[in-house]
Amino acid sequence: MTHPIVIEHLGFTFPNKKESLFSDINLQIEKGEVVSIVGLSGSGKSTLCYCLSGIIPHMRKGRLEGKVMIKGRSTSEMTIPEISTKLGILFQNPDTQLFSPTVEDEIAFGPENMGMTRSAIAKRIDDVLEKVGITKLRFKNPKELSGGEKQLVALTSVLSLDPEILIFDEAMSQLDSDGKKMMKKMISELKHQGKTLITIEHDFDNLRVADRVKLLKNGKLKDFNGEL
Repeated sequence: MTHPIVIEHLGFTFPNKKESLFSDINLQIEKGEVVSIVGLSGSGKSTLCYCLSGIIPHMRKGRLEGKVMIKGRSTSEMTIPEISTKLGILFQNPDTQLFSPTVEDEIAFGPENMGMTRSAIAKRIDDVLEKVGITKLRFKNPKELSGGEKQLVALTSVLSLDPEILIFDEAMSQLDSDGKKMMKKMISELKHQGKTLITIEHDFDNLRVADRVKLLKNGKLKDFNGEL
């Protein structure tokens, strides 16, 4: 069976830096598994996300060692559009991902750029709005929504391309308690739908949704024992 994500001897060094941020990272993630990654600020968690999603090496430069495999293919050999149909990433601040005048337009953006037909796009919009439970927000301006609602809209835009793999890069860090409940519920539902999820976390309460927790510390990824 081909794993959704396989990391082999991964290392990364920023331009003009001598020491690597992390090195020799190895990890296999199963289909339908939720893996959380924790670590202190500056440990490289977000940079690891950029490696997993292909942002590194395609959009941000540095010395990349080893490889990340998505469904058996190296991200270095795939284009960003190819990767985006298999892997979606939800960032900490939803405002960085929302730029359309309505929620509907936001969701349609990805499928339109992938060349989907109008009827297919309309169905995809209906499906993801219902899946995330925000049909009532369809014609709202994302900028006028609450933080939790914005993050759910950002999630629908990611889901509009139906990726098998989802990365949540501290996606709950700016949410209130109700927003966190909504996001945890969505993570559980996506897991039950067979999606593979990677969450980057600093709040231990959010780790309850994880099947496994890994710690990124001193440039290495290891099993988390409850202490940073």
